[in-house]
Amino acid sequence: MRGLHLARGLRALLAAALCVPLLALAAPKNEGDFGPPRGEPIHAVLTSPPHVPPAVNRNYPARVIVDLEVVEKTMQISEGVNYTFWTFGGTVPGSFIRVRQGDTVEFHLKNHPGSKMPHNIDLHGVTGPGGGAASSFTAPGHESRFTFKALNEGVYVYHCATAPVGMHVANGMYGLILVEPPNGLPKVDREYYVMQGDFYTTGKYREKGLQPFDMEKAIDEKPTYVLFNGAEGALTGDKAMTAKVGEKVRLFVGNGGPNLVSSFHVIGAIFDQVRFEGGTNVQKNVQTTLIPAGGAAVATFTARVPGSYVLVDHSIFRAFNKGALAILKVDGPENKGIYSGKELDAVYLGDRAGPNLAAVTEASAAAAAGTLTQDDQIKAGQALFAGTCSVCHQSDGKGMPGVFPPLAKSDFLAADLQRAVGIVLHGLSGKVNVNGQEYNSVMPPMTQLNDDEVANILTYVVNSWGNAGGKVSKEDVKKQRAAKPVAKAAAE
Repeated sequence: MRGLHLARGLRALLAAALCVPLLALAAPKNEGDFGPPRGEPIHAVLTSPPHVPPAVNRNYPARVIVDLEVVEKTMQISEGVNYTFWTFGGTVPGSFIRVRQGDTVEFHLKNHPGSKMPHNIDLHGVTGPGGGAASSFTAPGHESRFTFKALNEGVYVYHCATAPVGMHVANGMYGLILVEPPNGLPKVDREYYVMQGDFYTTGKYREKGLQPFDMEKAIDEKPTYVLFNGAEGALTGDKAMTAKVGEKVRLFVGNGGPNLVSSFHVIGAIFDQVRFEGGTNVQKNVQTTLIPAGGAAVATFTARVPGSYVLVDHSIFRAFNKGALAILKVDGPENKGIYSGKELDAVYLGDRAGPNLAAVTEASAAAAAGTLTQDDQIKAGQALFAGTCSVCHQSDGKGMPGVFPPLAKSDFLAADLQRAVGIVLHGLSGKVNVNGQEYNSVMPPMTQLNDDEVANILTYVVNSWGNAGGKVSKEDVKKQRAAKPVAKAAAE
């Protein structure tokens, strides 16, 4: 009898183990959420990056009207560098859209009359062929409308899907739509919208002026820029995101591509949770998360100590040589038990440690107008020197004794300014004698700098710290760039 009861008990446990998960999967969650919309239609609140619309705070499905306009506009992609972006809502990435699972979304896509191209939209949160692309093909000066049911919660990429699709995406036509679960997301103190994209210009990195799109570079997947929110410096300096110690921060991070996978990382923070690939699964205690092109993630962490937290694509040359860098500034009391302190922004942030690079933009505009003065060059060079040269040569130009030669009152520099231009461009190795002291170190070539930047930095240097003064022109740099590289240092 006892054995019979035991057998029945084992059968019951086995049945429970097999059936409960199946029942849990089969049972409808949040009954009624996918019924017809209730109440009056609601116009969605759309926000420009890095801002996020407020939580939905509704317990029923509604008809949500989304009005989004395509605008083709020229904006700054880097200091003094312009690019003609194609945008959803006038920004890169496009406007953030926030709805609730079960909502019926009535989507209105307008194409500004000033546009030169037709556009459409493919929302990865749409269940239906093309994600809405075929239903939203819109000529300049026209408007299209379609409707979809938001069936799945998650954060989803949207982008233009008009041929050639890659070109439209590469010009900045992407954004995020958040479909909240019926009960909403857990409460946090701050939410931000960050989206990576790779850009392809005919000119090299930071080459000034209006830069056209380069289709060959795009096909070869060799971007000139890799950026957060459509511009170098879009989230640095006086545009940095902010938080306070003790606050929980949620980042909605997308990757518009069109080509590269992002290795998203926040220097000095560990993600408490990551909803990877924009879905519902959660990974905890994450250092770096992969975000595919056309994918997204939700990263949450707590700001525990003050300082500047640097957001990067940890394919690290993209961060420091192509622009994929942003900053979250956290204010509040220190906690020596967690972190002892001493922040070294200059190492991580380069020329983005300052509030802005307006002087570089002004110098570029003056150069284009033919009115560039030595004072313009000095101001621009000072901003660039802070990020490119000050780590080794120090902000006061005194260098590091026995390691890096001084630039201040430098007899080596004064002896031959054109030689200095060649050293910046081509590098230097071997012994040199500066101000009576011998140095034997290596300076790598600064090939990432364009002609304007080299000219402005050196003009700043020779007019600072007791040096004799002078001026280096863009033409001087161009001439030295074509010359034979300096392989070994001169004896003096």
